[in-house]
Amino acid sequence: MNDLLARVIAAHGGLDRWNKFEKVTATYVGGGGLWPMKDLEASGKVEATVTTNEETCSISPFGQPDRHASFTPDRVAIETTKGNVVSERSNPRASFAGHVLDTPWDALERVYFMGYAMWTYLTTPFFMTMPGFEVTEISPWREGDEVWHGLRVKFPNGIASHSKEQDFYFGDDFLFRRHDYHLDVAGGHPIAHYVYDFVEVDGLRFPTKRRAYLRGPHLKPIRDILLVSITFIKILSWEQTGADYLKSIETNALPP
Repeated sequence: MNDLLARVIAAHGGLDRWNKFEKVTATYVGGGGLWPMKDLEASGKVEATVTTNEETCSISPFGQPDRHASFTPDRVAIETTKGNVVSERSNPRASFAGHVLDTPWDALERVYFMGYAMWTYLTTPFFMTMPGFEVTEISPWREGDEVWHGLRVKFPNGIASHSKEQDFYFGDDFLFRRHDYHLDVAGGHPIAHYVYDFVEVDGLRFPTKRRAYLRGPHLKPIRDILLVSITFIKILSWEQTGADYLKSIETNALPP
């Protein structure tokens, strides 16, 4: 682990503490301009649960009160609360071939995007220590009067995410500030994704607000084009036994 990544991990709660948990659950409200571009409504208030040692995500409710969605890199599905499969797709990434920013998504494509995105967001920066991830320090980014430290992460083939390489920026306190990537499932457009308002959940630190903008020249965000907004209302961390959550935080964060 390089020195910058070690400082970042420590600032967010430390790897020893993170490894005590097997799941993170978050209730959030989603919005932004991407959803109408995809001929979809914003998700509203939903709950996502991700696992910490492998890439999985479940989302509920999904579409209807008695349905939930499940994601892994190799399969997505929509199921009823009784366990009946409504629809499913193997090799879900393949369905995005040829897509551009305003190509409509079907329900399973939405599951795939929401699943990998939420796993990435709720496990940052700790996933960077998992086997197969390549992490290198890059030039810092100047944001107003601040200079943010940068890490470039190359994702292994078995992990689904926005793009193969992604850049993460951290303040002088080594807390997360910005996330740059290409949205490969929507034509590869560049994105500048900002995070704000941290809370502490049993010693782990999570941002409660995320705003993703289309990125213009010179890595500048285009503030008039807000593609995705996420506001976390509640975050839970689960013991490895899976029996009970150790701590929950009511963030009191509200969408803008």
